[in-house]
Amino acid sequence: MYVFLCEDSIDGIFTGIYDAWASGYGHANVALSARPLENYALFDEYIPVATSAEKSAKVARTLQARLGAEIYQELCQAASASERHAGKRDAMDKADALYKTVVLALSLKNGRNVLHYLGEPCVSRVFQLSRSAWNETHHLMGFLRFRELKSGLLFAQIRPRHHVLPLLGAHFSDRLPQENFLICDAGRRQALLHPAGQGFFLTDAKDLDLEAADRLSQQEEAYQSLWRGFVQDIVIKERLNTKLQDQNLPQRFRPDMTEFCSYDASTHQKFPDPQ
Repeated sequence: MYVFLCEDSIDGIFTGIYDAWASGYGHANVALSARPLENYALFDEYIPVATSAEKSAKVARTLQARLGAEIYQELCQAASASERHAGKRDAMDKADALYKTVVLALSLKNGRNVLHYLGEPCVSRVFQLSRSAWNETHHLMGFLRFRELKSGLLFAQIRPRHHVLPLLGAHFSDRLPQENFLICDAGRRQALLHPAGQGFFLTDAKDLDLEAADRLSQQEEAYQSLWRGFVQDIVIKERLNTKLQDQNLPQRFRPDMTEFCSYDASTHQKFPDPQ
């Protein structure tokens, strides 16, 4: 067996699919892995894959042309998912499931129906990963909170389980096309940057000054105060249902949501309100 070792990202996995397909070893003799290698199989050959934006783009164009936008979106969501938070740890490797699903889809008369083949382990795994990543993306489309900094930049911070920045980029670029905004994934130390009137791109956020991100414009401070006051005033204490609240708005999203934090303008510090 030839095992191609790729980076755990959309570009990394798509590059792995490109290299595995082009290898000529035969699909039955090839596996793709994006997991950290813990144990080597005695008779397997391991081939490292260098992530290539060009190869990834070629795979993306082929998938969109042959399988359509909907299936392509599902595959991207699956590639963005964290295996740790999407099913059992010993489930089929994400990258290998995607590779085998692509192989199956391109062998079908109508590859756009590939996700109907849930009896296939690879398809079932891709479907599970895609749903998990999309559910979190859908939550963050509503729960993400931008704040306007003194520089005029709109800034938001999130801590998602899955690598959802690429999925959020298209949504917020469409909603805020003429705004300069930045969304920081604090856990992965990556950022999505959108210059006004242009597309978005991902960048390393290891050197991002998060203290500067707490220096709000005066108008933002006023609006945050009004918003928190509104949220507090509409509470009906006699009908408080914390279990239902936690179902509709999980606790893990709240530390970065304006209405659940207080802000000290004199020290530029933000801290959770006692609930």
